[in-house]
Amino acid sequence: MTTTHPVATTTTPTRALVRRPGRWIDGWDPEDAEQWRLEGRTIARRNLYLSIFAEFLGFAVWAIWSIVVPQLNAVGFALSVDQMFWLVSAPALVGATLRIPYTLAVPRFGGRNWTIVSAVLLLLPTAALAWAVHHPELPFPVLIAIAMLAGVGGGNFASSMANISFFFPASEKGAALGLNAAGGNLGTAAVQFLVPIVVTIGGGLALDRAGLMFIPLTILAAVLAWRGMDNLSSAASDPKEYVAALKSPHTWVLSFVYIGTFGSFIGYSGAFPTLLKSQFPDVALAIAFLGALVGSLSRPFGGWLADRLGGAMITCVALAAIALGAVGAVAGLRTHSFVLFFGSFLWLFVFTGIGNGSVYRMIPAVFASTAGDAPDARLAAGRAAAGCLGIAGAIGAFGGFLIPQGFAASTRLTGTLEPALWSFVGAYLVMIVVTWYCYLRRASAVAGHRI
Repeated sequence: MTTTHPVATTTTPTRALVRRPGRWIDGWDPEDAEQWRLEGRTIARRNLYLSIFAEFLGFAVWAIWSIVVPQLNAVGFALSVDQMFWLVSAPALVGATLRIPYTLAVPRFGGRNWTIVSAVLLLLPTAALAWAVHHPELPFPVLIAIAMLAGVGGGNFASSMANISFFFPASEKGAALGLNAAGGNLGTAAVQFLVPIVVTIGGGLALDRAGLMFIPLTILAAVLAWRGMDNLSSAASDPKEYVAALKSPHTWVLSFVYIGTFGSFIGYSGAFPTLLKSQFPDVALAIAFLGALVGSLSRPFGGWLADRLGGAMITCVALAAIALGAVGAVAGLRTHSFVLFFGSFLWLFVFTGIGNGSVYRMIPAVFASTAGDAPDARLAAGRAAAGCLGIAGAIGAFGGFLIPQGFAASTRLTGTLEPALWSFVGAYLVMIVVTWYCYLRRASAVAGHRI
């Protein structure tokens, strides 16, 4: 039976909220100022905070192999550097593939319900990892399959962002999504910081703890979502959004550029511990987390700069800075200078975060600039932009697979990382030219608009 819960105030919202069993809410309208003031803001913020925690754990599990892999040979495995890069890239491949299905799951099952499911699914890769590290005799294809299970954590970002977007009004949506994204990205830094500490507590190397430590946390996330989050009956995803986005050339341009920013962030984050271990074996692995940390913290700053100076300009600057960081890393390899190598990567990570924020701000601006002034056209452009956000997020995440694979191929064929880094520099330069040509050139289709 549907039950209406009165609000403890003398003012009635323009549109009353109706709560149903299973924590479903009918009548949700964040643009209704009175509803938002009386109940909406409190509900939305509670869902945001619990979503951030669940997404944070998803990112952590997605990245868990990045910090475990460099330590596997110390517990009896005999992995080549090429095999190590395969293991750190496998979760990224699966996570990128799951992003669009996870996005569509929110309106189908409810944001709260899917957060519970996606949190429980994290038990599978964590338990499998805890078991696998005790079996160095496992064939490499089996080890790859176990690593791929961690990809379920990569889908959490998409479903979390889709869910939170339904809770906030347009005036606060950017800040909420920025906070949600940054909170999730920090999971990568957290796992790379905590695992080296946890697995060595008490002496020795207990790698199974890397998986076991997340089991109670994922259970907690599921319980908190069950007790504190809500499903919105108004949350809906129109497949036409994706169809419209797929038809637009801007979707493919922006997705390509997003590989250079977010793909670089997740790809270098996954590969960085292995890079440090293979090139500077005497350096403490625990410092690898700093790359993902600065990349996560700089993302909101990229969005802020894009609002004031234009997303396309900031994206070009970010890509140029990322390329410069890769060149510095090559110089560090040639001189075997840890300070130069590590400093170049930290520089690079900062600008991957800035680029992530600027590209995400570019997407709605690009589609709005092509819509004209007709209300129907602007509505259609907004829907296409929403579809583009999902598609670009999924395609960009494939960089988490491509970058470690580039390092693997480079090491296998030449015995050095330099060819991979030079290839990445070339790709960034192409992305800069494409961004300039499409969005900054005076004769471009969006000339006159600040993208």
